[in-house]
Amino acid sequence: MGDTRLDSVCVFCGSSDAAAPALLASAADLGRILAREGLALIYGGGGVGLMGACAKAAHEAGGQVLGIIPHFLKERERRLDIVETVVVDSMHERKMMMFERADGFVVLPGGIGTLEEVVELLSWRRLDLHGKPVVFYNPGGFWEPLFALFQHTVDQNLTPPSFMASWASVDTVEAIVPALRRGAPEGEDAASDVAQLT
Repeated sequence: MGDTRLDSVCVFCGSSDAAAPALLASAADLGRILAREGLALIYGGGGVGLMGACAKAAHEAGGQVLGIIPHFLKERERRLDIVETVVVDSMHERKMMMFERADGFVVLPGGIGTLEEVVELLSWRRLDLHGKPVVFYNPGGFWEPLFALFQHTVDQNLTPPSFMASWASVDTVEAIVPALRRGAPEGEDAASDVAQLT
């Protein structure tokens, strides 16, 4: 799988304004890079935390941004009205729409919500329901405990060893888009397969 077309990127990340300033700055840097590279940002629709920092920076840099947010989170996650936003009924609908609209996925540091999103995404990958690239931004080894847990399930013969090649991990924001492009499948679209399961 070489460099192939990548038009839109879904970013999963934390929605806490209490995140470290360096993480918020990195999220903003990613937003600007996506805009510069002509890649549409698909994200959770909020204006808080890393999610808000990434979306605002992408928008201010002239990038295309689409937020997808459930109606019950519009106030809690402070819907970002400066970008196009679709309001849906449930978390399930939000995740499905994000999946369908994205050609690749970036996982920035986040909490339990981010974990829930990425575990489902990788589970679908494990089931061969998609081959879209997944890239973790792993500053200071942030995601190493999760990778160790995945490896533990492999060591216990509960997950096949091939699963450990389901994503890429990078230490710098600048390395994210090149990693996505290296992992982009050619002409693959399994969103309909996923939809049949849900």
